[in-house]
Amino acid sequence: MPQPSLQGLTSEDAARLLAEVGPNAPPEAPPPGVLKIALRTLKEPMFFLLAAAAVLYLFVGDLGEGLFMMAGAGASISLVVVQELRSERALQALQRLAEPMALARRDGEERRIPARDLVPGDIVLLGEGQRVPADALLLAGDALVIDESILTGESAPVTKTLAGDGPDRDFPDPGGDDTPFLYAGALIVRGSGVARVARTGGRTAVGGLGASLAAIQGEPSPLQKRTGELVTRLGAFALSFCALVIVAYGLVHGDWFEGAIAGITLAIGLLPEEFPMVLAIFLALGAFRLARRNVLVRRSSVTETLGSASLLCTDKTGTLTQNRMAVVALCTGATIEPVPDAPDADEHRLIRAALRASAENPVDPMDRAVHALADRLEIPPGGVAIESFPIKPELLAFIQTWRVEGGSLKAAKGAPEAILRLANADAGTRARYHEIIDEMAREGMRVLAVAETEPGSDDYRLRGLVAFEDPIRDDAPAAVAAARRAGVSVAMITGDYPATALAIARAAGIDTSAGVLTGAEIAGTPTESLPEKIRNIRVFARVMPTSKLALVEAFKADGHIVAMTGDGVNDAPALAAAHIGVAMGQRGSDVAREAAHIVLLDDSFASIVAGIALGRRISSNLRKALTYITAIHVPIAGLAMAPILMGLPPMLLPAHVVLMELIIDPTCSLAFEAEPGEKDAMLKPPRPQSEPLFGTRDLLLGALQGFSVFLAVLAVYVLSASFGIPDAKGRGLAFATLIVANLTLALSDALPRGVSPFSRENLFFWGIAAVALSVVAAGLYFPPLATLLRFEAPATADLVAASLLAISAGGWYGMWRRLVDI
Repeated sequence: MPQPSLQGLTSEDAARLLAEVGPNAPPEAPPPGVLKIALRTLKEPMFFLLAAAAVLYLFVGDLGEGLFMMAGAGASISLVVVQELRSERALQALQRLAEPMALARRDGEERRIPARDLVPGDIVLLGEGQRVPADALLLAGDALVIDESILTGESAPVTKTLAGDGPDRDFPDPGGDDTPFLYAGALIVRGSGVARVARTGGRTAVGGLGASLAAIQGEPSPLQKRTGELVTRLGAFALSFCALVIVAYGLVHGDWFEGAIAGITLAIGLLPEEFPMVLAIFLALGAFRLARRNVLVRRSSVTETLGSASLLCTDKTGTLTQNRMAVVALCTGATIEPVPDAPDADEHRLIRAALRASAENPVDPMDRAVHALADRLEIPPGGVAIESFPIKPELLAFIQTWRVEGGSLKAAKGAPEAILRLANADAGTRARYHEIIDEMAREGMRVLAVAETEPGSDDYRLRGLVAFEDPIRDDAPAAVAAARRAGVSVAMITGDYPATALAIARAAGIDTSAGVLTGAEIAGTPTESLPEKIRNIRVFARVMPTSKLALVEAFKADGHIVAMTGDGVNDAPALAAAHIGVAMGQRGSDVAREAAHIVLLDDSFASIVAGIALGRRISSNLRKALTYITAIHVPIAGLAMAPILMGLPPMLLPAHVVLMELIIDPTCSLAFEAEPGEKDAMLKPPRPQSEPLFGTRDLLLGALQGFSVFLAVLAVYVLSASFGIPDAKGRGLAFATLIVANLTLALSDALPRGVSPFSRENLFFWGIAAVALSVVAAGLYFPPLATLLRFEAPATADLVAASLLAISAGGWYGMWRRLVDI
């Protein structure tokens, strides 16, 4: 039982203190407001062009068109602001999910709470791989080894000792050895302990860094960088072409005003300014959708990669299994016995030795299971723990020294081969125990051996074996099967005994046909030969963290997009090296979470597979949206230029392009983003590593679709002129054709195969379509608006015929895609 001073605060006291001292968090940069987003939007080239067009109209005295342009620009800016605020809210929700957690004692119970809710006086439990959540005093546990380089710049770790019973002292500068002072942000390299929080938030030693940390801006993803470069190049081309058209029109026709309007219209049509906005919205809302599936994205670029994963390397405990260890069997001789209600003398010694070889304040599931068994059987440790020696790569055993009656002794618990070696077991004992271990392992049990010295002696005596069971998660087999159907291989990497690993893998549905490879065999294989050796193997046992990195590199060399799970400090290199590093949110170390690309909030393998499915949906919808943007800019630019070259009156004016933009923007960011994934997305192999998310093929497809719409609309406009239809009627008929073709094109590109156009997910599209068609109808039949847009109402028969042509031009690809099933 913990001492009374370690019971922690009550919930009421903690809430009162939190209200007094504020959250345990550094200062944060305020989120961008409406004004800041609007000012940032006004810097975009398109809005300079719209402003220029409005000024030109006002300059020649056309007040109505000038005001309409300004109103259109204002509406467009408002739309961008609303969309960015929506993305910002999603990002803020993600930041709340990403906040670090702390294990604290509240109301006498251990609770995992947000670190920002800690207050002075809280009792926190700390372990290896965690970052200290607040400035605190070490009260109990091991002598911790701490890396305080975040504060001191010194890479050498320092050792912390327990505080005395006296009053709290002022915290000195960080970096001291053999002191009880723990500083927020410092990393626990080794050991575990219990500490009392002394300072929080801006009062901590690291609090002064908060303002500079808050000012750090996130890195754009590779796709965002490539798209930004593309938009910059196209923008420079559009502005140059704009100047060329103005000069040419003015010299040929002698009308510099119409030339300026034509040039500006063409430049607006050529600028794909929606690319950056759509990318930002898709990545933000995509990350938010993933978080709702318990997959927290820490780096936006992983949203692009997740759907391409071809190999999932997963650990066992807590991911495929429930991480609810329970002691199910004991062995003190030649037979395996279930845990008895009344243990005999040998079993009593084994359980007590295992308890002595477990942490006093257990965090590890197996330590918790041993404590639970000892409590149930009322077996006390019988002494006082005075020193502990954590597991090391060269000795896979946890050893703890106890002061007992008659002197001191050491108790050890760990991998059977390590404990058998520690106890100097003879060949006959080793052979007998290995047979028993194999039998336990084949049943899927995890086995630890236990040894103990006698008081005053350094010679270990083997006490026996303790077998644990961690049941498979109910959803794991179905998730593994779903991954394999999607062309994603699943490999299990564990520190367990090989037979245990194979038994768990079979139960989870992982391919075991190629057998199991051990960490020793991995380490003994030359680097250049490892990819071929592991090509078909999907179960790896007795693997050390260093071998995980070798496996990641080998799988990458074999052409896989690798997702790797991990939770320990030593897993960080493998997580960082993988294409998708996956850290455990509930049991993972802070170091693992910092190195990973995503964090599983529920530690479940099924969540990884669900994340891959959602990643494929996000990637597919983003590709469709970018293709649509490419497609719709082709007819806008073409229709701004072609009539001029053909000697016809201009068809598109800046006001018309403004209306188009007000349709395109929400279509991309609302309709495409909300579409469900393709029903067979998880029945297809992942996207090849060499294939970009949006490449030349997609650009050409968009250009082809756009050219079809361009030809249809141009045909309507030219035929109207050839049949003697007045310019205003022809322009109105052609613009209506363009809008209908645009909406059909959006639905054709966005709609997944097998999904009804009238499904719930398409409500955004139909809402946008209703508004767009209403505006077109008003532009044709409402005289004041028709005058501003230079439209006249066409004949009904002409409008019906043009609409049918528009539907064919915009929808041919969607029909063809469903017929050939691509």
